[in-house]
Amino acid sequence: MSRDEDDKAHAIRAACEAEDFDALAELACSPGGLLDDGLRRTAWPILLGCKEEDEEGRHAWEHLPAHRDEAQVQLDVDRAFVYYPSNEPPDAIDARKRDLSALITAVLRSHPLLHYFQGYHDIVQVFLLVLGPPSAPATSARAVQAVTRLSLLRIRDFMLPTLSGALAQLHLLPSILASADPALYRHLSGTEPFFALAATLTLYAHDIQSYSSIARLFDFLLATEAATPLYLYVAITLSRKPELLALGPDEPEMLHFTLSKLPQPLDLEGLIASARGLLATYPPDKLPDRAWAKVSSASALKTTRPPALVRQQGLKQGEAWFHRQASEIRWQDATKRMALRSRQLALRYRRPALATSFAVAAAVLAFWVGAVI
Repeated sequence: MSRDEDDKAHAIRAACEAEDFDALAELACSPGGLLDDGLRRTAWPILLGCKEEDEEGRHAWEHLPAHRDEAQVQLDVDRAFVYYPSNEPPDAIDARKRDLSALITAVLRSHPLLHYFQGYHDIVQVFLLVLGPPSAPATSARAVQAVTRLSLLRIRDFMLPTLSGALAQLHLLPSILASADPALYRHLSGTEPFFALAATLTLYAHDIQSYSSIARLFDFLLATEAATPLYLYVAITLSRKPELLALGPDEPEMLHFTLSKLPQPLDLEGLIASARGLLATYPPDKLPDRAWAKVSSASALKTTRPPALVRQQGLKQGEAWFHRQASEIRWQDATKRMALRSRQLALRYRRPALATSFAVAAAVLAFWVGAVI
């Protein structure tokens, strides 16, 4: 370590010891982030508001009823640890997969309301490597509690019964881009923002293949509000402006394909700085077209503002927000189905109704003509 890094490591330890969220968050956002996994092991639980008195790892989750999504969890876990850690023998990777399956299953069985989504294992894999396996007594409570709080308090929108909560977040992207670069926004206006789903849904863990890079990015994401991944995607989009403008607006499929793939290599520190600037200049509640007003008050986007609030929130509170948002989505989906059904019925009966109207009009006209004659 350099002298500057030694000084920063000392500052991180001091912030952790004092549980000073603001100081720790600023250090996590600064170039280089939290430096190494030894420091992250203490810092991440603090950023997530973990407390010893409500340690999830104390519960014997193995004896809880199986979660409905465990079969899918196993399919995804079997495909984990492709890029990192590298140079490990197959038996070591198999052991990591068992630990990953146990960590995910512990969270889901303890909170069966949560719905697993494909890509969740990519996120949890990073936490497992930083915080340690749930099979180890020294790390069990820390890992399970951290991932549980992440799931219920920060990425709750992604673990609802449907992906409606995740898709709703994407609709902030055009408003952020319109604020930051109106010309590029107009050029991309024919492309729906769903190109960003895979990256934002997995906190970029599915797309970034370097362990040191994704761990450093998580430093930044855990220290900021839940909307940050959206601002980061806009920062990435802005960095590709010449490439995107070279594609015609009449090529939406090519634009979508290009936007859905992260550029390689990523200038991660530059993009983090850009995302921080965008978030400070165009905060969510100041976005145009009432974009923020359309976000549920129970969304993690709103309940993590300011991010230090997460430290004061309990799991029961997260569950209450989950149920409220799930109920809102059910109502919205039912309303959409009713509207669609109404349109279908209108189209179905439009022609007979018009024919009847013409027949009645003709009869009235004939009667009137006859009466006049």
